[in-house]
Amino acid sequence: MLENIRLSFQGLWSHKMRSFLTMLGIIIGISAIIAIVSTIKGTNEQIKENLIGSGDSTVNVRLYQGDNTYEIDYYGVPDGVPVISEEVRKQVLDIPHVENAALYVSRATYNAVYYQNTPMSGGNVCGIDQNYLDTCHYIIKQGRGFTESDYKKFRKVAVLDENSAETLFQGIDPIGKTLEIQQEAFTVVGVITKSSKFEPVINSMEDYYTYAESSSGAVYVPDTTWPILYGYDEPQCLIVRVDSVDNMTTAGKEAANLLNSGFSVSDETLKYKADDLLKQAEDIQNFSKSTNNMLIWIAGISLLVGGIGVMNIMLVSVTERTQEIGLKKAIGARKNKILGQFLTEAAVLTSLGGLIGVIVGIILAEVISRVTSTPVAISVPASIMAVVFSMAIGIIFGLLPSYKAANLNPIDALRHE
Repeated sequence: MLENIRLSFQGLWSHKMRSFLTMLGIIIGISAIIAIVSTIKGTNEQIKENLIGSGDSTVNVRLYQGDNTYEIDYYGVPDGVPVISEEVRKQVLDIPHVENAALYVSRATYNAVYYQNTPMSGGNVCGIDQNYLDTCHYIIKQGRGFTESDYKKFRKVAVLDENSAETLFQGIDPIGKTLEIQQEAFTVVGVITKSSKFEPVINSMEDYYTYAESSSGAVYVPDTTWPILYGYDEPQCLIVRVDSVDNMTTAGKEAANLLNSGFSVSDETLKYKADDLLKQAEDIQNFSKSTNNMLIWIAGISLLVGGIGVMNIMLVSVTERTQEIGLKKAIGARKNKILGQFLTEAAVLTSLGGLIGVIVGIILAEVISRVTSTPVAISVPASIMAVVFSMAIGIIFGLLPSYKAANLNPIDALRHE
C-alpha cells in the first residue's frame, strides 16, 4: 500500500498541470460545500443565540389564554388560578435537568416608574422571589441585592438592571436614590448585570420587537411588596434554569404540566405554557432547510463532474502506461496488484483535491463572513466527511480504468506503441 501511495505521488508530480486540472472539479465542489455548510451552521447558531441568548438556558413558564399570554391588565386576576406555593417550586426542582427555579410577577411600566422628572417609558417592573437573581445568572454590579429581611419586613427597595439604571439616572450613581413606582417611593439598593453578555443581532423589525422590551430594562422589587403596587393573589410566572439548552423544551413542558395540575378553571384555554424558544429556532432553521439542501446538491454536481474528470484522466493514464502494465504482468504482477495501484492513484488524486478543497472552503467561508457580515461556523465533521467522500469518488470513478488496466493482456500490452 505504501509503495502504491509513493508511486501515486510520483505520477502526480511528473504531470503537475494535468493533475491539478483533474483535481480542480473536486476542489471547487468540496470548497463550495464546506463554505455553504459553514454558513448554514453559523446562521443556525445565530438564530438559536438570537432567540435563546448565548448560554442562557432559562425557560419562562407563563399563564396563557389560548395562544397568547394572559394579560392581567386587561382581564384582571383569573378565578381558579392559585398562587404558586414554595412547595410547588421545590417540586419543580425535582424535574430532571432543572438546576434552579424562581417565581416572579411582571408588568410593563407604562410610564409608571420615575426618577424625579425622568420617566422609564419602556421595560418592566418585576416582583421577584429570593431565587430569581441566581436562577437568571444575575450578578451584583453596584450596591447589594435583596436580603431576607427585605422580604420579611416588606421593605420598599428596588434593584435596577444596567439599562434601566442608564435610562433613569443617565450616569448618576443610583444607589440610595428614591424611585417613584406607581406613585410609591422605593429606594434603589443595587444595580445588577448578566454574568455573560449577549448582544442579539437585529436584522428585521420582528427581531427589534423581540428584544425591544428586554433592551429597555427592568426594575425589580421584592415580591412581598408587589401588592403595594398592583394587586393581591396575581398568578405568578415561573422561570427555570436548565443544565443544557438542549433540555429546555422537555424541562419547560414538565414544569408547565406540574403547574397546570394544581388548578381547575372553567376556561379550558387558560393554561401555563413554557416559552419554547428552542422550537422557534428550529422552525426558522427548517424554513430555510430546503433552500440550503438545494445549494448543497448544486455544489455536489461539480463533484460529479470532477469524478468524471478523474475517470477520464485515469483512462488516459492507462493508455499511456500500457507497456509498463504489460511489463509488470510479464514479470508476475497479479491483477489485484495492478488494480490496487491504479485505484490508489485515483484515491490519492481526489483525496489531495479534497484536502485543498477543505482549505479553500474555509478561506471562502471567512471571506463571505467578512464581506456580507454573515456568521459562519466551521464544521469539523463536514470537513472530514468531505475528504472521505472525495476519496470515495476517486475509488468509484477510478474503478473502471483500474479494472481495464488489470485485465490487459501482457503480450498485447508489451506490443503496444
